[in-house]
Amino acid sequence: MVVKKDMEHKIIDFHTHPFLTEKENLCKYKEDMHLDMNGFRHELEQAGIVHVCGSVIQLGVDVREEGFEHIKALNRKALEIKKVYGDFYTPGFHVHPDYVVESCEEIVFMHQQGVNLIGELVPYLHGWDDYSCKGLQEILSVAEEYGMIVSYHTMDDDQMTAMVAAHPKLKFVAAHPGEMDKYMKHLDRIAQYDNVYLDLSGTGLFRYGMLTYGVKRVGADRILFGSDYPICNPYSYIQAVLQEHISDDDREKILYRNTKQLLGIG
Repeated sequence: MVVKKDMEHKIIDFHTHPFLTEKENLCKYKEDMHLDMNGFRHELEQAGIVHVCGSVIQLGVDVREEGFEHIKALNRKALEIKKVYGDFYTPGFHVHPDYVVESCEEIVFMHQQGVNLIGELVPYLHGWDDYSCKGLQEILSVAEEYGMIVSYHTMDDDQMTAMVAAHPKLKFVAAHPGEMDKYMKHLDRIAQYDNVYLDLSGTGLFRYGMLTYGVKRVGADRILFGSDYPICNPYSYIQAVLQEHISDDDREKILYRNTKQLLGIG
C-alpha cells in the first residue's frame, strides 16, 4: 500500500487529554515515561500530529463533594494549556447536568474565549450517567445557541440517540468506536443523523478491517482521527489508519481534513 508522504505530516488528533500538572497526567505508566507538558507535545509532533483537541481530566475526585468548582478548575487549566501550546491545541471544556446555571455560564465564558468544543464529556468520572436527563438537555439547548461542538464518551445507545436527535443544530462527536456491536450502532447513528461524527480513539481501531468497513458503509466524511493520548499510543492508531484498505483521499479526510473543517481551524 502506497501512502502519500506529505499525509504523514498532516494529522489532527481530535481526542487527547493534555495536562497542566502531574495530577491530570492520565498515562498509566507515567512513572517510567517521565512525561511533562513539553514531552506530551513532542511525542505527538514526532508522530506527525500538527494539532490536538481535548479536555483536562483528573481521576479520583468526587464531584459530588467538590462541586462545580472542580469542573471549573479543569476548564481553566485547559485555557492555561492553550496559552502554552498556542495554535497546537483546541481546548475542550466540561459541563455538568447537576449544575445547569453554572454550566451555561461556562458556555458563555468559553465562547468569549474563542472556545467552541465541549468535552469529552465523561459522566462516569463526574458522578452522572444519563445523556437524556433534563439538566443536560437544558445545557445543550444553550450550547446550540453558541454553535458548540460536543464530544462525548460512549455510553447507553438509547441515551446517545435521544441526545443527538433532540439537538439537530449541534454537532456531536462520539468517542471510542468500541467492539463490533457498539461500532455498528455508531454507524447507524451516523447514517440516520447528519449531526453525528465518530472519533477513532480508544477501543475499536485495533480490529483489522473496522475502518474499511465503516468507510464503505457511511463514507469517510464524519470519521475523525483520535488517539486518547496519553492513555493510548498515538503511533499505533496512526499506523492502523495508514494500513486500512481505504483511498488516500478518505485517509486524508480522517487524519486531517474532517477535523479541520469541523473546528474551522486554518
